[in-house]
Amino acid sequence: MGVQSNAPVIIKKKKIVQGGGHHGGAWKVAYADFVTAMMAFFMLMWLLNATTEKQRKGVADYFSPTIPINRISGGGDGAFGGDSIFSEETMAQNGTGASKQLPTSSNKSKGATGVQDNADAKGQNEGADTEAAALSSLEEMLAANSGESMVDQDLLRHIVTKRTDEGLVIALRSQTDQPLFKNGSEPTDLMVALGEMLVRVLGTISNDIAIAGHMRAQPVVLRQNATWDISIDRAVQVRELMANAGFEPERIRTVRGHASRLPSVADQMNVVNDRIEVIVLR
Repeated sequence: MGVQSNAPVIIKKKKIVQGGGHHGGAWKVAYADFVTAMMAFFMLMWLLNATTEKQRKGVADYFSPTIPINRISGGGDGAFGGDSIFSEETMAQNGTGASKQLPTSSNKSKGATGVQDNADAKGQNEGADTEAAALSSLEEMLAANSGESMVDQDLLRHIVTKRTDEGLVIALRSQTDQPLFKNGSEPTDLMVALGEMLVRVLGTISNDIAIAGHMRAQPVVLRQNATWDISIDRAVQVRELMANAGFEPERIRTVRGHASRLPSVADQMNVVNDRIEVIVLR
């Protein structure tokens, strides 16, 4: 059959929709903001993990206000004059803490200059030097480093001294052939001799002391681990021993037991971990 000459002509139009244009990029801005925020978050996490407390404080101080409205604050002129309830702990400007760099016991937050008077600072430094000299002299008497000792040679092997922030720690340690206690917390003749020696030595200074009992670790097969009770009992026994030898009871600040939690050597079951520590407090 032939195609008729009057057949209708059909024209098919295809509409192509293309994205973009002036209204298709808004999501990119939002996504960029999100990525920036995530980058800042991960940067913060990394800084918290890779820096020390001192370094983090330096970063925080960098972003603190620096307008010198108040000489002893981090700036600002609000109700607190630039201070906050934490001003006694830290200052944004120098990080030394408190409202005076060297505060006195009677005036910790009322200073107007931000620094301590020279006379007070000098007196405080001289007091610290005098105390350090006294502790050094005491340490030499115990160790016989100066040639003069108030300790018998047989007792020296049981004494170890060290300096800490708390003060001078005098550790009286058991040895394999010479324990300091028997039947749990009963002092041996050796411990009595060490206690009487300490009373004589500590009589040369006026510092208060603290007494701490330590024990070596016990086998895990024990049904009941009594190291806490025994370490405390031993410290109490030493306190009573020293008091009976003439030491002023009011100078004993604290008596505590640490069980086997703070060993002095790596082997926690070593006998030298059975010890009494007398801390000469600063």
